[in-house]
Amino acid sequence: MSKPLSLPFDPIARADELWRHRWGDVPSMAAITSIMRAQQILLGQVDAVVKPYGLTFARYEALVLLTFSKAGELPMSKIGERLMVHPTSVTNTVDRLVRSGLVAKRPNPNDGRGTLASITDKGREVVEAATRDLMAMDFGLGAYDAQQCTEIFTLLRPLRIAAGDFTDD
Repeated sequence: MSKPLSLPFDPIARADELWRHRWGDVPSMAAITSIMRAQQILLGQVDAVVKPYGLTFARYEALVLLTFSKAGELPMSKIGERLMVHPTSVTNTVDRLVRSGLVAKRPNPNDGRGTLASITDKGREVVEAATRDLMAMDFGLGAYDAQQCTEIFTLLRPLRIAAGDFTDD
């Protein structure tokens, strides 16, 4: 991944300044623009690490989720629910993992219409190696210490609750 040329100024701060002059002080504009740019940066860095394993971050997440399950398998519907993605995205992700030999699919014996996805031995090897590499680069968050990462998680939690990702017990 090529690194863009560095600008001699912060374009988001500049946009915030121009925004204030035109529409007034709206800190949420600068915040969302920063979050969206951070997402682009992080996804690019993480995808570059998992690409040699034939993965995208979405496929990596699915493999990790399967390793977290007791039997190494989950219903497709449960994968979508846990990863908070549309069923079509789950099918696409799992089908690509199947073609790579990292996951197998079979009918769910507890649900005549459902399908189980299970991680293969090769999938376990790949997820372990990719995880080591991602941890070595701090999942792209090496600019932050552990406390700051916890603060980021804490700051974004109310947004996720408000979106209905989960209930706050």
